[in-house]
Amino acid sequence: MDVSLSGKVIVITGAARGIGAAIAWQAAQSGAEALLLSDIDPVGVALPCPVESVSADLALPGGPPAVIAAALGRFGRIDGLLNAAGLTARGSFADADVAFWNKMMSVNARAPFFLMAGAIADMTARRAPGAIVNIQSMNAHCGAPDLGVYSATKATVQVLTKNAAHAHMADRIRVNGINLGWVDTETERHLHEVTLGKGDGWLAAQGAKLPLGRHVSVEDTARTAVWLLSDASAPMTGVSLDLEQSVTGAP
Repeated sequence: MDVSLSGKVIVITGAARGIGAAIAWQAAQSGAEALLLSDIDPVGVALPCPVESVSADLALPGGPPAVIAAALGRFGRIDGLLNAAGLTARGSFADADVAFWNKMMSVNARAPFFLMAGAIADMTARRAPGAIVNIQSMNAHCGAPDLGVYSATKATVQVLTKNAAHAHMADRIRVNGINLGWVDTETERHLHEVTLGKGDGWLAAQGAKLPLGRHVSVEDTARTAVWLLSDASAPMTGVSLDLEQSVTGAP
């Protein structure tokens, strides 16, 4: 099986660090013709393919159009889109307010919708096939109490993934998602070990208790994402893969 992105221009959001950065590296290693990398923070990476970086605040309505315009302006087309940017802030029925709800929805749900719309518009205008992959969350199935708003945003993206896949199957545009659970990222380690004061090595110790003896890694996620972006996963569309060490609904 040839998991290759040869000849493809791929847009990746949230590419400055963590999962987005890992996917950018894997996409380049898998032969992508060019990458448009976006984040609210500067993206500084050295990859073996042409790269255009754009700083965009996806909380603002103009963020997604700016990303799409940058890709089309530099490379002339979009063959694949990977939505990895997102907020993971806590907010529940007990403490979330309207401002928090609106910000979470703007970044985690509204931005992916309009990024997908922009990519789909380019693909359909060229009558060209394409692939879109959304980084989702296991929390879309329900979510922990303190992640009520976050869970709602990810459930929204899961529905949009299936809806877009259904709407554009005849256009040969495949749309899939990855429901991630607990992933070992730099941000996650800093949150627990520094911000929450649990100490160095806490995350690894928690991972050792899991069936695989470790958390799902950013590299695991990147390989799965690139496979879904590649023709090797065709004709799969409208699927949200649970990339986690538990079975939904299991006791």
